[in-house]
Amino acid sequence: MIVELRGVGREFGGGTTVSALSGVELELASGDYLAITGPSGAGKSTMLNVLGLLDRPSTGEYLFDGVATSGLDDRRRSLLRGSSIGFVFQSFHLLASRTVLENVMLAFVYGGVPRAERVQRARDALERVGLSHRSGFRPGTLSGGERQRVAVARAVCTSPRLLLADEPTGNLDRANADAIMTLFDELNADGLTLVVITHDAEVAARARRRAWLADGRLRERPE
Repeated sequence: MIVELRGVGREFGGGTTVSALSGVELELASGDYLAITGPSGAGKSTMLNVLGLLDRPSTGEYLFDGVATSGLDDRRRSLLRGSSIGFVFQSFHLLASRTVLENVMLAFVYGGVPRAERVQRARDALERVGLSHRSGFRPGTLSGGERQRVAVARAVCTSPRLLLADEPTGNLDRANADAIMTLFDELNADGLTLVVITHDAEVAARARRRAWLADGRLRERPE
């Protein structure tokens, strides 16, 4: 299993304790494709932060590729995240002052990869998403769909084991959303494990597994 959540809970204090996640059980094998839906405030962002090693559970255990992450210090968590987990967000998070190629190369900031290899892997990733002809452009000259493709290229150029996507089509029209989800289908067919958090029923329907998160509790829905 790549991902194992065992009784994971996440609480936030500050006067009144809020339970964002409670008793979450989840297993993801290599090549799985899971969509998580649920109402606003259900804990979906917290779930993504825990899966992405951006936050630690208050209770329970998260194993990534068999490694108990609770025993990792911040440096080792950062290295694991940088080498094995890719992120795609609704807002693209591209630097306006950098070219498309330079934005993709930012994925290697923690990797210690030689520059020549970084450039080649970034070019390969842009080729994979159909944007090699835009490598010298700046994000402001691209359409929303193209900017999200750049974000996907940045997420996959490090060859991650797991791709986490948070509302990846939220800023796109239907045609561009369908194009991004087709790209996700292709990446999953190549063996990449995907978790997509979404409010969009059509996006969720593309996944082979679907789960509902409400009141911090995750329930997988049978096919």
